[in-house]
Amino acid sequence: MKRHALRALLAFVAALGSVLLSVVIAGPSRADTLVCEKFGGTTINGGRYVVINNNWGDDTRQCINVTTTGFTITEASHNKPQNGAPGSYPAVYAGCHYANCSSGSSLPMRVTDSRFSSIRTSVSMTYPSSAGVYDAAYDLWFDPTARTDGQNTGAEVMIWLNHTGQVQPVGSRVGTVNLAGATWDVWFGNSGWNVISYVRTTSTTSIDFNVSTFWNDVVSRGYGQTSWYMTSVQAGFEPWVGGTGLAVNNFSYSVGTGGGDTSPPTAPSNLRSSNVTSSGVTLAWNASSDNVGVTGYDVFRGTTMVGTASGTTFNVTGLSASTTYSFTVRARDAAGNTSSASNAVSVTTTGGGGGDTSPPTAPSNLRSSNVTSSGVTLAWNASSDNVGVTGYDVVQGSTVVGTASGTTFNVTGLSASTTYSFTVRARDAAGNTSSASNAVSVTTTGGGGGGGSCRVGYSVNQWNNGFTATVTVTNTGTAAVNGWTLTFTFPGNQRVTSAWSATVTQNGSAVSAASMSYNGTIAPGANTSFGFQGSYSGTNTAPSSFSLNGAACSVA
Repeated sequence: MKRHALRALLAFVAALGSVLLSVVIAGPSRADTLVCEKFGGTTINGGRYVVINNNWGDDTRQCINVTTTGFTITEASHNKPQNGAPGSYPAVYAGCHYANCSSGSSLPMRVTDSRFSSIRTSVSMTYPSSAGVYDAAYDLWFDPTARTDGQNTGAEVMIWLNHTGQVQPVGSRVGTVNLAGATWDVWFGNSGWNVISYVRTTSTTSIDFNVSTFWNDVVSRGYGQTSWYMTSVQAGFEPWVGGTGLAVNNFSYSVGTGGGDTSPPTAPSNLRSSNVTSSGVTLAWNASSDNVGVTGYDVFRGTTMVGTASGTTFNVTGLSASTTYSFTVRARDAAGNTSSASNAVSVTTTGGGGGDTSPPTAPSNLRSSNVTSSGVTLAWNASSDNVGVTGYDVVQGSTVVGTASGTTFNVTGLSASTTYSFTVRARDAAGNTSSASNAVSVTTTGGGGGGGSCRVGYSVNQWNNGFTATVTVTNTGTAAVNGWTLTFTFPGNQRVTSAWSATVTQNGSAVSAASMSYNGTIAPGANTSFGFQGSYSGTNTAPSSFSLNGAACSVA
């Protein structure tokens, strides 16, 4: 949500004409200090933390009483719509916020800094029953540069400890995860920067955690970059209605000190490769050990993290033919401690000529079942190969619409009352492809699935040669869309590297995004969003057209 002071300052300056405002930070707070200035604040704990009133989203009066360890909202009369932005974000923080930096935080800090995994923070809060409608949340900020002033443009990570009313985070729910001893619903949206929100499924008044615990999950989902910097750690409240009585009782932030698990896992060993093709490789390694427990592994190509694994194998894809790559793996534990790197393994992808040149036999007896208005199940008899079949490409007409490791595939996103022709080809580890199976013709049933009456919004946040895109699909028709596939074509050399809230596949410049189980239905007038992270070189021009279930959409 847009909660930073700069935007509010600009709006307020515009409203007052020639009046110039600035963030007011008083000297260190020893006795209690009452702060009522819209963007007023003070420091506590010898300047280690800054407390800000930050009444950025409302013109009603808000006051906070700052103590030696936190603050209490003593006056607030917010009355904001619960489907919009909150009125304010009074908070205590360590780090830098619009050129106002606390002392001794070591922020901004690059997340690859060896000290990052040791950053720990805690907070305890009070929520009176009369406080109104609000969330109680951490706000962690990340930027592609070591920014101390202005709006961060990398990621905002919110950690909701409690909330009331009907308020919800930016974007849409994309999953659930267990972190820091609790279960959290994960939300993702984009406000010009990535907004990742972790909403605790059961409320709590206190938490003590390693920042890297949540950041590692952000990176594993493709929402953050290992080259970015953390700029601030903030804890406070977002009131929509009322807010009086909400209090931060205690707040702490430390780098490399404090209790908790600080022992990293052992390094993964015996990293090895198999199934090398012209575009991919399978990596495997021996498990790490940890004094508490290993929670996952980060896979690196050179110095770039290309994925995460919960087990001890990982399939690397998207490589170039006849190219040598070096891979390593690092283990992580629940406290965010990261192991040293495994042994490096060098892999040279195959190219034209040499090695296995014998293709598999063609799949046989391709057949269909479970035909609906938008999909069909295909099955076939397995192919054989002199070395081994590694997968199958499912072809609709002349377009590959998916891959399968076994001998069945569910095709989705088809249009009602339409005839399609499918074939299947087998692949082996060397990249050899069989001839096509027999063709099977499928006519989908009639139905009210929709498609054609749609509008698509496409927004991008980019840096150097990378970007994230948020795609919003709106049903402008009168019938619900039940199961959807959105297709579009990149005008440049963009490549999708990860995605959320949709199953995204890419063949050349053509991209297909299929709905998930939880967002497949779009009611008339409603919308749903998904996103992806990608790479590019040169220009990153947006696609000019989109089709939903085979029918063209308007572009917002």
